[in-house]
Amino acid sequence: MTRQHTYPTVVTWTGNQGTGTSRYNAYARDHELAAEGPPPIQGSSDPSFRGDPSRWNPEQLLVGALSQCHMLSYLHKCAVSGVVVTGYIDRAVGTMAETADGGHFTEVVLRPEVTVTAQEMAETALKLHEDAHAACFIASSVNFPVRHEPVIRVAGQDDA
Repeated sequence: MTRQHTYPTVVTWTGNQGTGTSRYNAYARDHELAAEGPPPIQGSSDPSFRGDPSRWNPEQLLVGALSQCHMLSYLHKCAVSGVVVTGYIDRAVGTMAETADGGHFTEVVLRPEVTVTAQEMAETALKLHEDAHAACFIASSVNFPVRHEPVIRVAGQDDA
């Protein structure tokens, strides 16, 4: 049996500066992304496209969603495999190519730095990134590569 999930959101444009879209440079790209429950996210377009750099843009949100999904899948895989993770940070980067008819992402690279409690967990912790990628709903929904460059550290051991 297939289960379906829905994720309703509301995007409200807040960038009308008095004349609407009368000209390309007459309006702000500002908007608000909302859903029932969490606080709204203040959004805009990428600054390259006249957006407000103090607000989230859709490209950042996509990279963030991929990073979040991978982390959540990974932590689950670790928990059920006996790998104790005590720290996780990912400095992900997405690359988009702008083309004459718009643009598209060419790849996202996730760079999770994971801390585990024991050396004997390190090899499994590294391998579980592949399983997490396969389980990530967002990664399996995009049409560009999502690569991983994980680093595994053991708590209490120096990097030297």
